Amino acid sequence: MCGPAETRVTHFFMTKTKQTPTNFHALGLSPQLLAVLERLQFKTPTPIQHQCIPVALEGKDIVGIAQTGTGKTLAFGLPMIQLLNQNKGQGLILLPTRELALQVDEVLHKIGQKFGLRTAVLIGGASSYQQIQAMRRQPNIIVSTPGRLIDHLQRKNLSLEKVRIIVLDEADRMFDIGFAPQIRQILSFAPKQRQTMMFSATMPKAIAEMAARFMKMPWRIEVAPAGTTIDQTEQEIFIASKEVRSQLLEKLLSDNSGSVLIFSRTKHGAKKIAILVRAMGHSATEIHSNKSLPQRQAAMAGFKSGKYRVLVATDIAARGIDVNDISLVINYDLPDNSDDYVHRIGRTGRAGKTGKAISFVGPEQRMAVKQIERLIKKTIPISNLPILPPRRFVKIEDKIMPRTRTGQARSHKPFRRQNRNFRRH
Repeated sequence: MCGPAETRVTHFFMTKTKQTPTNFHALGLSPQLLAVLERLQFKTPTPIQHQCIPVALEGKDIVGIAQTGTGKTLAFGLPMIQLLNQNKGQGLILLPTRELALQVDEVLHKIGQKFGLRTAVLIGGASSYQQIQAMRRQPNIIVSTPGRLIDHLQRKNLSLEKVRIIVLDEADRMFDIGFAPQIRQILSFAPKQRQTMMFSATMPKAIAEMAARFMKMPWRIEVAPAGTTIDQTEQEIFIASKEVRSQLLEKLLSDNSGSVLIFSRTKHGAKKIAILVRAMGHSATEIHSNKSLPQRQAAMAGFKSGKYRVLVATDIAARGIDVNDISLVINYDLPDNSDDYVHRIGRTGRAGKTGKAISFVGPEQRMAVKQIERLIKKTIPISNLPILPPRRFVKIEDKIMPRTRTGQARSHKPFRRQNRNFRRH
């Protein structure tokens, strides 16, 4: 039966009416957790936290639709810690990337340290022996990527028989990169008597089907429609062919202060862009799948601490970077998937601060821009190319070399005509 605060929306979804966010004291959390939140200076819950925490504490299944950076980790982490502390058993959190797994584990330890919380992080690129040792210590919560968890299950290094709560975070991303079969296998291995929470930025048909199959009358809680971008983020497009992008990048890095996140479509492109940025005199590092886990951790730590002003990344980092002071995001290449555009630019303009996102677009990418604009439901302004510096660098294999004195810099003027020829319709 549906109560007064519930409305049945499909044959398997239930949803909650929206209310004005309040403080954490009204959400049903224990005094011990409230004291931890106060010490960490978490004062006002985000919309997803406000709506999810009370429902999760009741043991309900949840499908949460929310963008990256909206506070989902606390939305499922706080109820999971409280429920496991009361009822014992284990929790399992599945995430698409190593970076997200480590990030979630870090947040859980900040919250659960006072309760003696033990976790095991199961990800590729890390020592299997250390992961096995962590599981032998009977962790309260397992944080894992699907592939590595399946690997440990097949080797009989762990069992899911004690799992009482499962969270699928960034579910749409896990489906996009091919983890759907592993997720179905994991959910089949887990006890049927469990609580399942699934969080996603979008609601594709595959996720709805999985919810219908593996969840019990889940609540659908949607705090931001798919494609919602942060209001504090200014968006801008430059129509620039590949020949002038290095000059345009040099101009933007010179004109904009603060930390910068640059996205490349490929790992080889990310490597070359990082080399180029260092040749321009800026401190830069890179994250992509060719980097080992320790290298990626060191790059992220250096970017957060300010050791590196510029981080160049592929989409592997679009949902795994939690840095509040990124002043500029540059899409050196547009993403293959329009949804990834939203996640990329969501790395700036966080925690109430303003940010800026600039995209380099080829004259032939009119349809890609239209798809992004259709998703975010707004028109992205196109700016004229500024006066560009001379072309100072040439590529020799994977090295960036200064141009000789006799080298002629390409004029940017022909590309002003490209800008005029770019039409949305």
